[in-house]
Amino acid sequence: MAGLGVFRLVGAAAAFLAAVSVSMAQESFEFRVINADEALADRLRSASAIKAAQSEGTTEAIDLYAAARAEYGRILAALYAEGRYSGVVSVLIDGREAAGIAPLDAPARIGRVEVVVDPGPLFKFGAAEVGPLPEGEALPGAFATGRPAVSGAVQDAVDDGIDTWRDYGHAKARVVGEDIVADHAARTLSARVQLDPGPRLRFGRLAVSGHQRMRLDRILAIAGLPEGKTFRPATVDRVEERLRRTGVFRSVALTEDEGIRAPDYQDLSLALAEEKLRRYTLGAEIASLDGLTLSGSWLHRNLFGGAERLQVSGEIDQIGAQSSGTDYRLGVTLDRPATFGPDTTVGVSAEIEHLEETDYTSDSVSLGLNATQYVSRRLTLRGGLTYQRSEVSDAAGDTTYTKLALPLGASWDSRDKPLDARDGHFIDLEVSPFAGFDGAESGVRVMADARIFESFGKDDRVTLAGRLQLGRVWGPSLLGTPRDDLFYSGGGGTVRGFPYQSLGVPVLRGVLDVGGQAFLGASAEARVRVTETIGVVGFVDWGQIGALEFGDSLGGDQLGAGLGLRYDVGFAPLRLDVAAPVSGEGGEGVQVYIGIGQAF
Repeated sequence: MAGLGVFRLVGAAAAFLAAVSVSMAQESFEFRVINADEALADRLRSASAIKAAQSEGTTEAIDLYAAARAEYGRILAALYAEGRYSGVVSVLIDGREAAGIAPLDAPARIGRVEVVVDPGPLFKFGAAEVGPLPEGEALPGAFATGRPAVSGAVQDAVDDGIDTWRDYGHAKARVVGEDIVADHAARTLSARVQLDPGPRLRFGRLAVSGHQRMRLDRILAIAGLPEGKTFRPATVDRVEERLRRTGVFRSVALTEDEGIRAPDYQDLSLALAEEKLRRYTLGAEIASLDGLTLSGSWLHRNLFGGAERLQVSGEIDQIGAQSSGTDYRLGVTLDRPATFGPDTTVGVSAEIEHLEETDYTSDSVSLGLNATQYVSRRLTLRGGLTYQRSEVSDAAGDTTYTKLALPLGASWDSRDKPLDARDGHFIDLEVSPFAGFDGAESGVRVMADARIFESFGKDDRVTLAGRLQLGRVWGPSLLGTPRDDLFYSGGGGTVRGFPYQSLGVPVLRGVLDVGGQAFLGASAEARVRVTETIGVVGFVDWGQIGALEFGDSLGGDQLGAGLGLRYDVGFAPLRLDVAAPVSGEGGEGVQVYIGIGQAF
């Protein structure tokens, strides 16, 4: 019967609270911080539960009362984060301390809420001990005797200690004791935390679940878990990364089993969810003088049940271009991950291409064998063997170029978002020796592309972006170089404001122009986010073509500048750029570019 009475009382209380939840606009709210500078006061205000409720438009009295009761904990947590352990917090509802108002006596109407905070003095660390630690390892500098005793420094030191032991193979490292005491008279916080590293473990078995079409042997090969080797958290992260990189899985969750399998094995469990087998993509970009570009692809993620990726892609560009005809290309690639090792992908490719440029027409076919080595999350190496045959027609007649190339490349990518980078770097270098046959001569082609991104200001709303491009061909004569190995300037990928490939080398002035064997390009952008979805951009592009050397007299340069508008659609910004030539050859007025993603 006593239990039944409690349930009735709770039910009556709930009914009462519902009855007093009268919608009442809050007349005033004041948050005062005394004996503190403005920076600390701002941080405390940002932690206020009442201020957050007010910003969300909360007006119900019962909701404001609940926020007032939660205010104490929120503000105290913020004070501890600032190293203040003797602060005083008062929350008044129409002159009454919120902590003293019982839930059954919650006000039906609230006219004024006042919060007064006295942060008290800054505490410093007395004792600062987390251990034991592996020999030669030290705690973060912020956690030390005499330093400000911010609560986050203690947790960071504990996390760092556990992570350090795990890096040494002690997967079960944990906290086994703690003693944290605040001495208000001395204004110090003493923190002593004892760790138990546990035994050093080796990787054990990998239990896999959730796979349907993917073969288990291929999952294990791609994961590449080194069974019997010393446990390393970085290896666990690498296993997840390898599986995600295949594109086969919608989710990858790798967890460490609770127990230890004798004698010293750490087994793991892998839960997978597979993506749809096929993916279709469509893309479009338009420039006022260069016309419309349409692209599309079809992808099969798991052709034979081993994460083999078959992709068919096509592109038609220069549709409606004013200075050249329509180009098209169709390509097929088949890639297989974990071919010689878990981080090596091997593939084959084939492509046909038709180009109708200002000064020549080309039909080509190429076949390739390539390999990609993922050295780390940022560094990728690649190599291959490519056969290409091209038939070119220009003012000098018809020429057939045949070459066998050995492209070798490396990429370093630390960008936060490839399509809308705000921080990081991107560097790509490719060296491609080639042997020429028929009308082509032998040589080597080098191409480098470096980009840097840096954001600053409130919420990093301003991003400065820079790009440097360099290209060079050594060995063959100018006319003995395959046309698609030569360099041009102009267009969205080099100098905006000038038509696509508008700057080359005049071999027979007014009759025959070709690309150059040397290219330098530089771009700078200032990107400003006006709102969360809208941004504006100012940019300058420069490009230089040399016939045989950088900056020789047979080439020339271009300088363009303009403004752009960005609209973020979630996965990337829609891009609208308007550019005009500043100086150089080939300019034909204002150019407009529309596409998806930043220009670089």
